[in-house]
Amino acid sequence: MARPAGKKPDRSSTKSDGPTRSERVRADRLLKALRAHYPDAHCELAHTCPHELLVATILSAQATDVSVNRVTPALFKRFPTPAAYAASSPEEIEPYIRTIGLFRNKARAVHGAMTTIVERFGAEVPRTMEGLLTLRGVARKTANVVLGNCFGINEGVVVDTHVQRLSARLGLAPKGSSVAETERRLMALFPRETWCDLSHLLIFHGRRACKARMAGCADHPICSAFGQACELRVSAKSTRAFSPVRSPAPPPSRSRARRTASQERPS
Repeated sequence: MARPAGKKPDRSSTKSDGPTRSERVRADRLLKALRAHYPDAHCELAHTCPHELLVATILSAQATDVSVNRVTPALFKRFPTPAAYAASSPEEIEPYIRTIGLFRNKARAVHGAMTTIVERFGAEVPRTMEGLLTLRGVARKTANVVLGNCFGINEGVVVDTHVQRLSARLGLAPKGSSVAETERRLMALFPRETWCDLSHLLIFHGRRACKARMAGCADHPICSAFGQACELRVSAKSTRAFSPVRSPAPPPSRSRARRTASQERPS
């Protein structure tokens, strides 16, 4: 059936929400810039095997990597295998992680996760998202950390507070996006084989330059080139645009100048 003259076709049902070609090109440029600035970007949680990284990542919730790395050497020495954790109790784990926030909950999570690994997975950390998500204290972010860094499996992108903040500031995801929405957007913008590295690169930039309070990154090449959506940059521009500018006072007229001179002349 012919379309009525002058009526445009309805494209709403076929419109794609995926990134455009120009957005992908921009994302590729950003990735190259990040790699040039942070060639040694890596996971900063100290570990030597998958179960150690799993434990460290569970402990890192609402805590810094630095604070976790302070306690894990003694913890890993005391509990060298998943079976060692399973044979203990949360109360035995607590003293080793007492300086980390929520240490009681985390001790229960570590003990529960290691117990499940021993009982259901033959004392081996699962290599699938589905298997990892059955472990206590493990959500998608933790699973992505373990899969990407220990097994080279890019199931998704790790979205922590740094990645979420930078994704908005660098225009990779709309402001106000949830963690899940941000991850889906990053997965659509960047090739799968780069997902693990991408998270490290963004975290390195977030910790070293583009901090939450924008400490000293206004002139950073990456922020200058890609930070168009940064809320602090927008705020600074608005302030400059609407700041009142005082015009210089006009020079006094000749008659006024003569009166001023006569008043200042000594009598």
